[in-house]
Amino acid sequence: MSAPGPRQGTTLPGNQLAAGAARRFVRAALAEWTSQGLPEAAAFTDRVVDDSVLLVSELVTNAVIHAGTTVDVVCRLDDDGGGTAPDTESPGLLVAVSDHHPARVLRGDSDPAEEGGRGLHLVSALSDAWGVSYRRDRKTVWCRVGLGAEDRPAGLQVPALQRDLRAAEILAPAPAGSPRAADSDWINRGSLSFLAEASDLLAGQLDEDNVASLATQLLVPRLADWCAVWLYPTGGRPRLSRVWHTAEHRIDALRAVLEKSPPQPAPVSGSRVGGARPWPWPAAADLWDHGGALAVPLVAAGRCHGTLLLGRTGLLGLPDEVTGLVEDFARRVALAVDTARQYARQAMISTVLQRGLLPPAAGRIPGVEHAVVYEPMAGDWVGGDFYDLFPAGDGRWCFALGDVCGSGPEAASLTGIARPVLRLLAREGYGVADVLDRLNKALADEAATALIGETAAWEGGQARFLSLLYGEIVPYATGRGARCTLASAGHPLPLVLAPDGGVRPAAAPQMLLGIGDDTRYDSESFDLVPGDTLLCVTDGVTERRRGDRQFDDDDGLAAALGGCAGLDAAAVAERIRRAVHEYDDAPPADDLAMLVLRAV
Repeated sequence: MSAPGPRQGTTLPGNQLAAGAARRFVRAALAEWTSQGLPEAAAFTDRVVDDSVLLVSELVTNAVIHAGTTVDVVCRLDDDGGGTAPDTESPGLLVAVSDHHPARVLRGDSDPAEEGGRGLHLVSALSDAWGVSYRRDRKTVWCRVGLGAEDRPAGLQVPALQRDLRAAEILAPAPAGSPRAADSDWINRGSLSFLAEASDLLAGQLDEDNVASLATQLLVPRLADWCAVWLYPTGGRPRLSRVWHTAEHRIDALRAVLEKSPPQPAPVSGSRVGGARPWPWPAAADLWDHGGALAVPLVAAGRCHGTLLLGRTGLLGLPDEVTGLVEDFARRVALAVDTARQYARQAMISTVLQRGLLPPAAGRIPGVEHAVVYEPMAGDWVGGDFYDLFPAGDGRWCFALGDVCGSGPEAASLTGIARPVLRLLAREGYGVADVLDRLNKALADEAATALIGETAAWEGGQARFLSLLYGEIVPYATGRGARCTLASAGHPLPLVLAPDGGVRPAAAPQMLLGIGDDTRYDSESFDLVPGDTLLCVTDGVTERRRGDRQFDDDDGLAAALGGCAGLDAAAVAERIRRAVHEYDDAPPADDLAMLVLRAV
């Protein structure tokens, strides 16, 4: 046994782009060996190249779908099979694909006739030898393409996609030596496996363009040489979303041809829809050979969402079984597009409503600069924390920082009640303590309680309770500094940073809002002289956890603020925000809000 020949390898990410990258890698490896004048390169016929590209595409796709890890691809020339194919004496091309999920059993790896991955049936049919090896940290599937004509499996002298085979035979070739008439169940199993796996993959897509991209890559090269998907926006013109071709360098040219003649939406009448129909072959003989093309409408929920177009070279028509399988596949694509569009509509509505809960930008406060940090969990626009800063008339500016006992929509519903009530009471001239008294009564009002109670019941929470820091600022006539009055209702206490670095609390603790309508609140007043900084935070800052400790244990927040002497409001906010994030490697588990007011 001679030593293995030239070898090239690469590592690819475990996502939908891996298969395309693997195809380009194999083509590039073969091209490089050809340019080097290797003796084996003389046997790199179109058949060898096409089969190698198809095989690596199937193996990488299988690894991505069933393992989800990064994928290692190796392409190697073997003089005699390298010990992997003892019955093969002619040169061959070995392709090996490894993933890093060795515990995940390869679907259908013990017997090609078992129910399982369709890709391995193609591997079995197109290669002269293949196998699977397991190591502690990886699983490798390899296959070998013979470089001599005699190594071609019987009956597959012509690339499978250019033969008039039944669609299921392409997906699941019959076992060698088995009469095809006696193996109808085996043949049908390939179609069912393809549709089942396609359904699983499409169901996880919530973006219509991702659905279109996945659909084209599922069909090419398994059932078509090229594929395109048009999508029909509501009230808009057809949009060519995705185009895919086995020869990736032809994709742009194919797109240019297809964009000139977009299909019209198929008629939908009751339960009857326009079916699959032949498509005029694009007049671009310099790009590909003549063949057949099929247009299939993407119909779901009584509406045509687009058109799936696929073509195969070398065939003037497509077999009926291919047409039937593609129609079944198109129905699944249409349902995935419909689901993605419903999700997009709901996400847009949610975003618009949440943006409406954010306060408008505050203007410049005479004698006081300000900065805000607002970071809801999971990238939402609005969470359980909220803030506000607004002019209240008569030279007064009011601010609020609150935290609803709850999260999600039920918390946002209370935010939508509390902020307008605060603004209304402040502009009516009520003082800080009176605003808290009346807001507390408003939260206990039967109508508000009924509304919020129903919302909270969805999650079993108690969304009617609210911690709030509320205050007002009256700038001095000199334009430097201000008089500040504030009160804390169950909220982390605000801190004042003096120019010399000293830190002191600026309020006394009081009861949460919403506990009882007979609670009375008190306020405190003090001067913010030039250089003083008032820091207001929610418990997402003070209760940031690292193991069994919190950020504010042993006055951690005061210590962090003490190091901010001499900084402006924006710099103070950024330094505290960064200290909170860096307190633990894990991302914050609560909303985070912060308001900094600095007298200048």
